[in-house]
Amino acid sequence: MNTLTPDRSQLIKAINKLPVDVLPELADYLTYLQFKIKSITTPENTKQKSSFLLSIAGLGEAEEDLSERDEEILSEEIDPVRGWSFNREEQA
Repeated sequence: MNTLTPDRSQLIKAINKLPVDVLPELADYLTYLQFKIKSITTPENTKQKSSFLLSIAGLGEAEEDLSERDEEILSEEIDPVRGWSFNREEQA
């Protein structure tokens, strides 16, 4: 195959040159490609992707800029002696 985008006749010629023992692998790959194309182009799949994205939109938003309070937040999370903890009162 000399061109970058082969046509069907070039693909058929290439398949005819393949040894018989690799044809099952080729058939599996073609089945995979068909599944991949079908899963990408189904309307239900497109709806699911967009509804998921809409459902998580805005999850990381906050009314205040937390980056300005990062040192304060970390000081509440980290014990200077013991390091990280889930609850400071548990370690006392």
